[in-house]
Amino acid sequence: MIRLDRADGVLTVVPGDGPLVTDALAPLDAMVLEVVGGHLSWSILDDRRLPAAVLDDPEGALDWLWAVYGESAALAVADGVDGEHAAEPARPDLVASLRRLAYAHWASRWWPASMVDGIPALDTSLLDEEIRQLTAICEMVLADSELVGLAPVDLGQGDPSARQAGSDPGADQADSGSATSRRPDQFRGDSSARAEDYALAAGGERPGDGLIVAHGSGDWDWRRCPPGLLDTGADALSWTVTRTSGVSTARVTVVAAPNCPRHVPEHLRPHVRLEVDNRTAVTAELQLRMDNWSTEVQLPGSSETFTALSIFVPGVGPSIPYPDESALRAHIRDFARGRLTGQAGDHLLAAESAAADSDDDF
Repeated sequence: MIRLDRADGVLTVVPGDGPLVTDALAPLDAMVLEVVGGHLSWSILDDRRLPAAVLDDPEGALDWLWAVYGESAALAVADGVDGEHAAEPARPDLVASLRRLAYAHWASRWWPASMVDGIPALDTSLLDEEIRQLTAICEMVLADSELVGLAPVDLGQGDPSARQAGSDPGADQADSGSATSRRPDQFRGDSSARAEDYALAAGGERPGDGLIVAHGSGDWDWRRCPPGLLDTGADALSWTVTRTSGVSTARVTVVAAPNCPRHVPEHLRPHVRLEVDNRTAVTAELQLRMDNWSTEVQLPGSSETFTALSIFVPGVGPSIPYPDESALRAHIRDFARGRLTGQAGDHLLAAESAAADSDDDF
C-alpha cells in the first residue's frame, strides 16, 4: 500500500516509514534520486523496495508512475485522488534498478571506508561504470540532469588518480575521474615517525612531553568533511593534552582514509576546532603525515584542556545543526561489514564484490 497526500502543490507518495526530501534533517542512510517530476528516496537500512516520492510536477511523472507504483496508483495521481492505494509495480525490474542506482550513488558518498574498522574502500572506477550502466537502464524515469544528493566531486585538482566524493545532501556537486590506492613509494618519512603516529592514533602516550591532563578517542561528524580524506572508523580520531610550564598543548590526530590522496588541495584540508569555554575557541589546519592527519594546538591563557572538539573542512556540511549521529554511523559501519561478509539481501555492486574479495588482505 502507498499513501498519496497533496499540500501546497506538492504530492508525496509514501509506502511506509522512510526519508523524504522534504524532511528538515536528511539522515545519513538516505538514498535520493532526482527523477522526472520530483525525487525518489529510500533508506539503505530498510529492505523496502518501493521508494517514497516527493513530486512537484505530478503530471510530468505520469510517464513512469505506472511502472514504479502500478496503473491504479498512477490513475489515482492523475485523477487527484489522495489516500491509500494498492501498489503493484508494472516494472519491478525497473524499481530494483532505480534502488540499485540510488545505492551506488550513496556508496560513492557515504561508504564508511576504514582502516581502523577493517572496511576497505570501494573502487571508484567500478562504481562509476555501474552508475553509467544503471543510468541507461533507468533513463525513462530520471531527470535530464540526474541528481543524487550524494554525488561525487574531485579532491585531486590536477591528480586524476585522486577522485573522491562530494559534500552534504542537497549541495551542488559534479562528477569526475577515477581513483587508485596509494603506492608505497608515495610515502616519505622515517619509520620512527610512522610508529609514533600510529601509537598516538591508538591512544598511546609519549614520555617527556609534560604532564598528560587529558586523552581520548572517538569518531567525527561525516557531514563536515568530504569522503576519502579521513578514516570513518569508530576510533579514528584521538587526542592528547599535555601541560608544561603552565601551558597546555593539544595534539589531535585522525587516521587518513584508506584511499586518501597524497596531495590534497589547500581548500579541502581538514581543520580541528577546540572550544575552551563559551567564548573562546582555537582552530588549526591538520597536516597529512604518513597515514595520519595531525596537528598541535596551544590552548589560550591558563586553560588546562578543551571542552569540545570538532573536525571539519571549511564550507562543507549542513548549515543547520544536526543531532548526535554516532549511533547511526555505527549502524552504517555494521551494514557495510554485513554487505562484505555475505549478509546482503540483494546482489552486491561490482565495487563491493571486488572489496569483499580483497578484504582478507586489507
